[in-house]
Amino acid sequence: MRNDRIQGHRRHLLHIYLNDHLAGAVGGGELARRCLGSNRGTPLGTFLEGLLDDILEDRRTLEDVMARLDMAADRSKLVAVTVGERLARLKLNGQLFGYSDLSRVVELEALCGGVALKRRLWRSLQHVRDVDARLADVDFVHLTERASAQLDGLERHRLEAVARALAHDG
Repeated sequence: MRNDRIQGHRRHLLHIYLNDHLAGAVGGGELARRCLGSNRGTPLGTFLEGLLDDILEDRRTLEDVMARLDMAADRSKLVAVTVGERLARLKLNGQLFGYSDLSRVVELEALCGGVALKRRLWRSLQHVRDVDARLADVDFVHLTERASAQLDGLERHRLEAVARALAHDG
């Protein structure tokens, strides 16, 4: 009886954990889409197109993992993160209206944070896979490596944005 209760509690914690990451994936996709819209036709825009595709694919992978584990998405969490992402657009960025160089820096920093968390998710799920055969064929190593590559690209573009927005001319 105690072991069943422990297993039930662990399952509950995993459900919360996966839903938190799913909400992050939704928010990250919205943020990447918004950032892309303001940077189309630039090297950053080209990078963001690929990143957005990866974020959407990673979200589908996470939804598949949840389905394999018989865990439903928490719709209220997904709605809350979508609303929150839209409210974040109202942040001060040095301009009353529109997009500024500081907007780009802040967006790229947020995307860096989200991708770093996603990389940790894939690493964590590697350990879950080791004890749950339903995840045996999910390639968490590849997903972790892809997240690392995404983070490297984001950091390169973030530093370019910092130089443009914040670097001192001398």
